[in-house]
Amino acid sequence: MQLTFLGGDSGPDGSPRVYATDRGTFVVQGYRIEDTETLSQLRIPGHETVIEIPAELVKYFPRD
Repeated sequence: MQLTFLGGDSGPDGSPRVYATDRGTFVVQGYRIEDTETLSQLRIPGHETVIEIPAELVKYFPRD
């Protein structure tokens, strides 16, 4: 998978960040959610995870 850095308010060496892939998907680096109460509200298969990102990070996603 090839990643293209799209942005992040802390630059390419910080977190959180957004990347586009050569598969037509996105990779998002954010904050791991470990709170059991929050996780109990979701149905997450064992091969998946969820993260939290600030709303400001959305500006880096393409709009088309």
